[in-house]
Amino acid sequence: MKADPADQRRLLELAEVDAELGRLAHRRRTLPEDGEHAAAELAVQAAKDKLVGIETNAGDLDRDIRRVERDVEGVRTRTTRDHQMLASAGVGAKQANDLQHELETLARRQSVLEDEQLEIMEQREAVGLDLEHARVALARSEQELTDISARRDTALADITASEGGRQRARTEVVEKIGSADVLAAYETRRSQGRVGAGLLRERRCGACRLELDRTFISQLRAAAPDDVVTCEECGAILVRTSESGL
Repeated sequence: MKADPADQRRLLELAEVDAELGRLAHRRRTLPEDGEHAAAELAVQAAKDKLVGIETNAGDLDRDIRRVERDVEGVRTRTTRDHQMLASAGVGAKQANDLQHELETLARRQSVLEDEQLEIMEQREAVGLDLEHARVALARSEQELTDISARRDTALADITASEGGRQRARTEVVEKIGSADVLAAYETRRSQGRVGAGLLRERRCGACRLELDRTFISQLRAAAPDDVVTCEECGAILVRTSESGL
């Protein structure tokens, strides 16, 4: 294959632009903000789960408090009724004795219920503090996630802008290459994930960075300037310039 030496040199410009695009693509794939974002999402979910658990516990305690309050109120109502009956006229000795026994039982029951009520209310107070802390922790986690999302969006926007500029530069270089064959050979290698072209400098291929055999270098010296030559090691198009030392 033959191609104007100027077109071959333009392949170096194209390879540099493609290398920059490759670095941008790698940066997009390996954004540290992606890992931070994933970790922050897990932290938010964990904070939500913890808050739900505490809220559930608080709800259970609230129901227990209402239940005990109803029980206490029932005991008090019954105690008031028994006192009224005991104080009323016409109460016989046996009934009075029964009422007195029931009042003693009610008093013990009320004491037990009030102790239970106090214990549950103390638990509810502690859970209330846990709720406040959990809500603060969730808000903090959500804010951190928002901040990381903003930083990730900014980084992606920068990458996208840079890619746009490099793609325009690539188009300009491609339009200047007159040889369709040499461009096609370059693009074929690039589509395979390999470097398409490299500068030959001091017996070293600019694509694979390997030093080339002396015999091969002698062959390159004998090649015409418009001959398209490839690296014997990696197959990239070897571009010869005044820096090649041939």
